[in-house]
Amino acid sequence: MIKVPEKLRSFLNNRWLVFVASMWVQSCSGIGYLFGSISPVIKSTMGYNQRQVAMLGVAKDLGDAIGFIAGSLCEVLPIWTVLLIGVVQNFVGYGLVGLIIVGALPAMPLWVLCILIFIGTNGETYFNTGALVSCVQNFPKSRGPIVGILKGFAGLSGAILTQIYAMINFPNQASLIFMVAVGPTVVISILMFIVRPVGGHKQTRNSDSSSFLFTYSICLVLAAYLLAILILQDLVNLSQTLITLLTVFLIVLILLPITIPIVLVFFSQRRPTTEESLLLDPQKQEAGNAGQDVNEIIFSEVEDEKASDVDSLPASERQKRIAHLQAKLFQAAAEGAVRVKRRKGPRRGEDFTLLQALVKADFWLIFISLILASGSGLTVIDNLGQMCQSLGYTNTHVFVSMISIWNFLGRVAGGYFSENIIRYYAYPRPVAMAVVQVIMAIGLFFYAMGWPGAIYVISVLIGLGYGAHWAIVPAAISELFGLKSFGALYNFLTLASPAGSLIFSGVIASGIYDYEARKQQQILVLDPNGHIEEAKSLTCRGTVCYSLTCGIMSGLCVISVFLSLIVVHRTKRVYAQLYSKPQT
Repeated sequence: MIKVPEKLRSFLNNRWLVFVASMWVQSCSGIGYLFGSISPVIKSTMGYNQRQVAMLGVAKDLGDAIGFIAGSLCEVLPIWTVLLIGVVQNFVGYGLVGLIIVGALPAMPLWVLCILIFIGTNGETYFNTGALVSCVQNFPKSRGPIVGILKGFAGLSGAILTQIYAMINFPNQASLIFMVAVGPTVVISILMFIVRPVGGHKQTRNSDSSSFLFTYSICLVLAAYLLAILILQDLVNLSQTLITLLTVFLIVLILLPITIPIVLVFFSQRRPTTEESLLLDPQKQEAGNAGQDVNEIIFSEVEDEKASDVDSLPASERQKRIAHLQAKLFQAAAEGAVRVKRRKGPRRGEDFTLLQALVKADFWLIFISLILASGSGLTVIDNLGQMCQSLGYTNTHVFVSMISIWNFLGRVAGGYFSENIIRYYAYPRPVAMAVVQVIMAIGLFFYAMGWPGAIYVISVLIGLGYGAHWAIVPAAISELFGLKSFGALYNFLTLASPAGSLIFSGVIASGIYDYEARKQQQILVLDPNGHIEEAKSLTCRGTVCYSLTCGIMSGLCVISVFLSLIVVHRTKRVYAQLYSKPQT
């Protein structure tokens, strides 16, 4: 009989516990998605115009994307130290912003607030990187679902924190900034020692598929429940008691996945899989380790030596040809007739460093495609508060939460469907990128035309498309360029969003907004000396405020579709080698 301490130790080292804890970390780490809710209060309190608010948004985006240090630290330090750094940054950055907004600290120049928001949001990169690196290493054969679910909870965190804020019922909206500073600090401080690699590739079970199905079910129920709460709160004036009960049930749903590791460890029998049975045989394990490097080298020799027409053959014939050529190379290498050469650099599908990836065309095609599509999506997210106000909506938090929910569903669905594409069809994962970029282009075009219900359409389609990118791209990068430097590769790609937002939001969207606002309202006020001057804070009304911006970004998303399809064409053979199954 296994003693309780052994069970407890097994529970703490279970990869599903790490995954669930990472989901909780992510559910309060998408702080940047709340910018649409806190930017109006910052704008009104500090008297900023739209261009100044856009600069704060760019600072937030840069903080959310510049994660080189986080990615590098994950390779040399324990994960808990990485999470701790993020906790400190989040608490200090947003805590000071909150004190400035409520007047506890004197008013600061714009550049000071930009630095504080950058520092606070940069803590997200430590949360995201620590959770992703740990779980991708623990679930190396389920990268799509793992990345999709984790990034999904990060996208949903805006709606979760907004609902908790409604339950607490703070007296003013500025208090939301303090909740952003304190909430993630408390939760992640509790979980930081659980989130870590635990050799999860050795914990594979036949029940993993049902565990993923249960997790997906909770994700769908959670999204539907949050959406129902939002609609209910928007249509009916709910009592504070009912809001509290609804939020408590929401928290229960978020905690529910903990049942998976509890059942696996305490209420089920451990049955080793076929892979584990092989690993348990010392002789087979030793032989496998000894031949691993040789197999990799021989595989590379097959790539070099095979005829150019092999790839055009049917799958069954191609497998026979490659197997025959590989057998000949093995025999020739054993007899000394052929000296197997080692390549200077890795091939796609093997482990790359960041510097090695930076010289690959596929890496840059994905990066530029992300700049255009993801940058457009982030521009909408950052400006959603002002977009709602321009159309006459007062409850902007409803749409901020709505786009957060669809962001979540996009990430979960992106991970799920892109995984099916490669598992069942061995087709390149970036094809899913092209599909969601088409969806984003349609949503932006709908708003640009000023059709009825545009704010609902753009919230749904941009949320889905933008979210799906951050489930598809990290998984694709790990397949094409390996897991060894996954943290650094992922954090480099996250620069694409703020790079796009810097241009689309900081220059195009804000410039057009302020121009239209000046045309609409020539507000004149008296300065202290009695002279007439133009008001600093301008407000634009109508779809014209963002219609041209959305039209431009719709065209850019179409360009990103073509770039993604180029990556699909270039990586067909790589995915065929990674995932194709021999036909019998």
